[in-house]
Amino acid sequence: MDNSGKEAEAMALLAEAERKVKNSQSFFSGLFGGSSKVEEACEIYARAANMFKMAKNWSAAGNAFCQAAQLHLQLQSKHDAATCFVDAGNAFKKADPQEAINCLMRAIEIYTDMGRFTIAAKHHISIAEIYETELVDIEKAIAHYEQSADYYKGEESNSSANKCLLKVAGYAAQLEQYQKAIDIYEQVGTTAMDSPLLKYSAKDYFFKAALCHFCIDMLNAKLAVQKYEELFPAFSDSRECKLMKKLLEAHEEQNVDGYTEAVKEYDSISRLDQWLTTMLLRVKKTIQGDEEDLR
Repeated sequence: MDNSGKEAEAMALLAEAERKVKNSQSFFSGLFGGSSKVEEACEIYARAANMFKMAKNWSAAGNAFCQAAQLHLQLQSKHDAATCFVDAGNAFKKADPQEAINCLMRAIEIYTDMGRFTIAAKHHISIAEIYETELVDIEKAIAHYEQSADYYKGEESNSSANKCLLKVAGYAAQLEQYQKAIDIYEQVGTTAMDSPLLKYSAKDYFFKAALCHFCIDMLNAKLAVQKYEELFPAFSDSRECKLMKKLLEAHEEQNVDGYTEAVKEYDSISRLDQWLTTMLLRVKKTIQGDEEDLR
């Protein structure tokens, strides 16, 4: 069946659901099980929504799921209502990102009210990702990642909380909120170094924290590197720590070539990602009179 056929079928289902809702509100239905008609209407709205999805009419699918969610609320079926709001949010993601956020927020309200904080945290991440990719509002993405981390921490899901916090730190540094980023990288790094599984990644977090210090002030960065070496002796032997020391030396001597050479040498073995490139360029620009590229 082609898309227009699916859409026609979905429209017919919507009309049927609306009739059921109207009938449920009549006097006689009130006496003889109006709620069963509402339950049937819920199912029909969900079927219509799925038909619209097959026809790739995402907005209509989202609206139909919302209708089902409202009826579930009327029936006091909170969990089903939340599920429908999430389905609506997922449909709207493809057509109307702001409406997707509104639906996911409705679901989150229900889940937090029910004490389901882990699920609420997961949906805060979905909202953060919409702000990151679709609406490009980094401040709001940060807020939702922070909220998610809070809920995960409350439920003792520390590794999930840390993943969210690392997102916050990365964006905070890009927005030049260096102290906020430093606090997170140090906190996650300290946790990681005590875990046999995560120990290896601790050096990356301390490296990033040191780079953020460097963006504020060179002396800060120097003291931070010393502190991290004392805290986590394995950091001293890492390529990241050696790079930081070379960069600090080049900066102290105002040696642009030395700085660039150290970065190139590191990049030849471990490719620099976009975040590291941005931070290293910011530091490089503080070396007197330099406006060149890193490589």
